[in-house]
Amino acid sequence: MNVITIDGPSASGKGTISAKVAQALGWDILDSGALYRLSAYAALKAGLAQAEESVIADLALKMQIVFKDLCVFLDGEDVTEAIRQEAVGKLASKVATYPALRQALLERQRLFAKEPGLVADGRDMGTVIFPQAPLKIFLVADVNERAQRRYRQLQNLGLDGQFEAILADLQARDKQDMERPVAPLKPAADAHIIDSSHLSIEETTQKVLELWQNKQAK
Repeated sequence: MNVITIDGPSASGKGTISAKVAQALGWDILDSGALYRLSAYAALKAGLAQAEESVIADLALKMQIVFKDLCVFLDGEDVTEAIRQEAVGKLASKVATYPALRQALLERQRLFAKEPGLVADGRDMGTVIFPQAPLKIFLVADVNERAQRRYRQLQNLGLDGQFEAILADLQARDKQDMERPVAPLKPAADAHIIDSSHLSIEETTQKVLELWQNKQAK
C-alpha cells in the first residue's frame, strides 16, 4: 500500500505539507490530529470535557467524520475552523494521552489507507499507525517559528491569540507529547527528518515528493 506518513510537533506545518503532497500525488489524506481535535470538540460540545476516558472513547467511536476539499465535517457540520480554536487544541492534547481513546481510533485510522495511496499526518503515524509505510517523514521547525505560524493562522481565522501565550502553550504541548507513556512523539527509526524552519511550503513539499520519487526508483 502506498502510504507516506508525516509526523511532527504542533504547528510544524505537517498538515499543510500533507495536503500539498496528497494533492500532487492524487492521494487521500488522513489528518489524525483532527481526529483528536474532533474528539475534544465533541466532548466540549456535549459538556463532557471532564468525563472519564471510556466516555470520551465511546463518543469518538460514534462520530461521523468526513475529510473533503481540505475541510472537516463532523456529523454533517463543517467544523474546519471550530476545531482549530485554542481551547479545543488544549483539550485534544490532553485526551490524546488517553489509552482508551487511542485504541478506539487505531483501526479507524488504518481504514483510511486505500488505493491509490494515503498521506497520513500526525504524531505517531510512522511509529504506531502505519509502521510499514514505505516513506516516513518527521517534520520539525524551531518553536519560535512554529508559534509565529500559529499566531498568523489564528489571525487569518479572525481569532484572538497572544504570541507569548501561544509559544508557552506549544512548549508545554511538546513536552506532554514527547513524555506521554502511550505513543510518544518521536521520529520512527527509519524516518527522514526535515527541518522546515527556513523552508517555504513549496520547498518542503518538493523535498517530500523527491524522497518518494527516489523511493520508487529503487
